[in-house]
Amino acid sequence: MATHSALASLGPEGATSAAHALSLPADAYGNDPRLEAMWAIKASEHAEVYFNLISSVDPKFLKLTKVDDQLYTSFRETFKDLDIKLLKTEDLKSVEAKERWRPFCNQFEGIVEDFNYGTLLRLNSDKEYTEDNTIFATRVQFYAIEIARNREGFNETVFKSKSNR
Repeated sequence: MATHSALASLGPEGATSAAHALSLPADAYGNDPRLEAMWAIKASEHAEVYFNLISSVDPKFLKLTKVDDQLYTSFRETFKDLDIKLLKTEDLKSVEAKERWRPFCNQFEGIVEDFNYGTLLRLNSDKEYTEDNTIFATRVQFYAIEIARNREGFNETVFKSKSNR
């Protein structure tokens, strides 16, 4: 992902301004394309950092939040049968899915930092972030699914393929 060059092009003052702008409440903005670009950069950077992390550290040892156990338990109670190895768009975006995800996500407001920030999520846990393998999700959805993937061994494929172990 080429997000580093995009941020570098902003310079220190621009990057600081971007960080400040992203911390303001959503109702402070209209449909500003510059803000959308900043969000895209931030989401892309997060995805790149996370993928590098699971590529270099055995995912079963990762702790993503202070409340991983609570997230995992609640996630598996709410989404017992969700196939996290190979997600489908409708698992997150259908009307029925949104009705199930909304209360799950909202229970972590004030508990998980930036719980509703836009984040990129891989659909197929065996593959890298690509246009066809990426969906936009909230941060708490990302954490819930990736914590489950780490604990249930679905991210080991990435770790083993990148580390040649």
